[in-house]
Amino acid sequence: MTLRFYDTASAEVRDFVPLVPGKVSLYYCGATVQGMPHVGHIRSAIAFDQLTRWLEYRGFRVTVVRNVTDIDDKILAKSEASFHPDFEQEPGAVPEEEWWALAYRYEQEFLKAYDTLGVSRPTYEPRATGHIPEMHALIQQLIDRGHAYPALDGSGDVYFDVRSWNKYGSLTRQKLDDMQGATDADPRGKKDPRDFALWKGHKEGEPTTASWVSPWGAGRPGWHLECSAMVTKYLGTEFDIHGGGLDLRFPHHENEMAQSQAAGHAFANFWMHNGMVTYQGEKMSKSVGNTVSPAEMLELAPPRVVRYYLGQAQYRSVLDYQPTSLQEATAAVERIDGFIARAVRALSTDGSLFFGSHGTVPDAFAAAMDDDLNVPQALASLHDTVRAGNSALTAGDFPAARQALTSVTDMLRVLGISDAAQPAVDDQATAALGTLVEAQLAARADARARKDWAASDAIRDTLSAAGVVVEDNADGATWSLQRG
Repeated sequence: MTLRFYDTASAEVRDFVPLVPGKVSLYYCGATVQGMPHVGHIRSAIAFDQLTRWLEYRGFRVTVVRNVTDIDDKILAKSEASFHPDFEQEPGAVPEEEWWALAYRYEQEFLKAYDTLGVSRPTYEPRATGHIPEMHALIQQLIDRGHAYPALDGSGDVYFDVRSWNKYGSLTRQKLDDMQGATDADPRGKKDPRDFALWKGHKEGEPTTASWVSPWGAGRPGWHLECSAMVTKYLGTEFDIHGGGLDLRFPHHENEMAQSQAAGHAFANFWMHNGMVTYQGEKMSKSVGNTVSPAEMLELAPPRVVRYYLGQAQYRSVLDYQPTSLQEATAAVERIDGFIARAVRALSTDGSLFFGSHGTVPDAFAAAMDDDLNVPQALASLHDTVRAGNSALTAGDFPAARQALTSVTDMLRVLGISDAAQPAVDDQATAALGTLVEAQLAARADARARKDWAASDAIRDTLSAAGVVVEDNADGATWSLQRG
């Protein structure tokens, strides 16, 4: 077994060896809770959930930390807007809502979306506002080492001095003098326009609840500082993997890496970034009107289908949403579910009861996941196993069918598809329905054998009217319930 992942910092796929044998420490950027979750947030969470599940399948004990940014300029701005007479925001917004209440409300929306789509809860989910002392300590370290300074204008801001760190820009392979703003004048007390805020002094008009006492005056933390302080508190100054969306590479992760390494921390051994979600080849934008939210997807398809769709691409690639995307994902999930239902019925009838997973994914699936989480190839192995299982059922080879069912169950668990929310099902009613449908399919097969096409079509039409979808293939007929 050789696990290999792409490391953004070195721009290559490298063998993954954890710092501590048998254990993996993973931090990935969670939400800035200033609005409803968008599809990019959820895709990122699913990508790192798949990574976690695969590492656990491979026998590692994984500690996952995912932060919540609950203090931010946008959070304060939305809260302030809610107190204005002409207040109008997105559906569900609350008039005269304090910033901390707004942040907490949206945090719950993120948790709801994660849970619905089968994203496992992290080991710990720290909030930025709960780690102010750690941030003060990190700022002081940087000042003492000559990499940070209080603002020259006495505003109470503290900035990271990018020119003091000669590796600045190495994560994204940029030269400092080529970065935007190199020749811009800056009135805010910076030495260099590209210096970034570690601490933001309290400004007139901001709520006092959004500031904390510090050696540099009342204020609040800068965004980049928050993650460095939280990850080192829980995972240490050196840990295995830092993850997040591709859009966070610069400036967020570049600044994180610079300030942490400048403080003397080795920091992340691997940097992993997931790709963006586009709409018919174009970047999603509210102003253009080509966005689709997780909530909108869940109105069009069940959670397991949405999970399948958002997790079906290789995590580093672009995932493009098309009007037919969820229909295609629905068909794929129904093929899988059709086999599972058929196998459970057949094995129960045969007396070969199925008791769950046994850690037996196919070699092709394992090889794909070991190779930088190549989920498309892993899904190909999943569907190959479904086809082989259906063939085994048709041939009456129950041991092979049972093995296929076990493997499919394990693959679904690793991919998180089986953990997405499902409607409550009455097992007794489902079993009764299965018996009736199978009897109809047996009668239809007999009619087709006699070339009585009218009788065959009549049975299919009756099942269709009842919401049962029949699919004919080389291995015989399979059925599933019509969605929606």
